[in-house]
Amino acid sequence: MSKLTLQVRHTTHYAFATPVVHALQRLRLTPKETHGQRILDWRMSFENAAAELQYDDQHFNHVTLVSLAPGAREVTVTCEGTVETDDNAGVIGRHSGHLPLWSFLRQTPLTRPGPRLRALLRDLPVAAAEAPLDGLHALSALIRERVVYETGRTHPATTAEESVAQGAGVCQDHAHIFIGAARASGIPARYVSGYLMMNDRIEQEATHAWAEAHVEGLGWVGFDVSNGISPDPRYVRVATGSDYRDAAPVTGISIGASEQVLTVGVAVEAQASGQSQSQSQSQGQSQSQSNQ
Repeated sequence: MSKLTLQVRHTTHYAFATPVVHALQRLRLTPKETHGQRILDWRMSFENAAAELQYDDQHFNHVTLVSLAPGAREVTVTCEGTVETDDNAGVIGRHSGHLPLWSFLRQTPLTRPGPRLRALLRDLPVAAAEAPLDGLHALSALIRERVVYETGRTHPATTAEESVAQGAGVCQDHAHIFIGAARASGIPARYVSGYLMMNDRIEQEATHAWAEAHVEGLGWVGFDVSNGISPDPRYVRVATGSDYRDAAPVTGISIGASEQVLTVGVAVEAQASGQSQSQSQSQGQSQSQSNQ
């Protein structure tokens, strides 16, 4: 599985209890052009919303600022396109961007270690400190062992320390724990949001999340704690940041709308040409993000 061409469709639907007076949404829904990943085509369409501005943020995430139509009770954002990916064993390569590498050593409220996360770090084998790459793989395995993948136990504001304490979480929580532990060990780390082609289905209810750490001599390397692997060609990188808040697919403000119901639909599949989908889905057991 050295290369895949993936077709992605991502639909976000809002239903508001009362009409919107004014609302702006910041969308990070366009995949990155990066090492091992090429965007062949990508389209965004809107119902009861309009694109106002597009720009690249400090993490080189492509951001689309969208205004919601006044009086709207429902809004739909649809993204779809084709992405070609390579198998680089999770290695992204050298650091680039507006932010210096040392900025990814700074803890955030979502990643900051407390007593439980520090205790987990102390349980790493002593040898892990001598070989950073091996140590990071050992850290990923330890987190997966101690914090089981379980939906419904956490939410987007759950911290790494809280998810370690309760011993359960989803991929967002696994990524935050890994990032907090890596930074506490002096290793720059960042959050990644994106898409993952699942082994057992095309339709999904959410996007995916994993972490990247900067390893001397290799650069940025990905770690999907929830699945116990480094990202392969089934993964599409969309946004990166210090934590979930920097890379969240949708953030924004609304005035005049009270309660809202958010429904997300994601479909990822391999293009029929070239390698068959059945071959490309033969690796590992996949878990997807459930906190969007």
